[in-house]
Amino acid sequence: MDAKRGDWVRVHAIVLPAGERAGSVPEDTANVPLELWHKGFLLADEASIGDEVEVETYIGRTVKGTLTEVNPFWSHSYGKNVPELLFIGRQAREILAEEGDAK
Repeated sequence: MDAKRGDWVRVHAIVLPAGERAGSVPEDTANVPLELWHKGFLLADEASIGDEVEVETYIGRTVKGTLTEVNPFWSHSYGKNVPELLFIGRQAREILAEEGDAK
């Protein structure tokens, strides 16, 4: 068991398989399934990664999917630290204070 009722989880579902997509989509798009990922609270008493489960989304919708992650989080970043940017706020305040003294 990886998750229990009420845990925040991510599920994956295929909305439309490849070949069943609208005829107006580009060929490269039509050749892949339309996939969907939801996050929500697990409704089953317990579940393991790979199980088909139902979740209640934060806004109250009930959706079904394959359990892929427990306690999902954003793993992207805004890149590495840029040391030159660390002091911009302080420098701006100093400049503004100096201009305020000049008046």
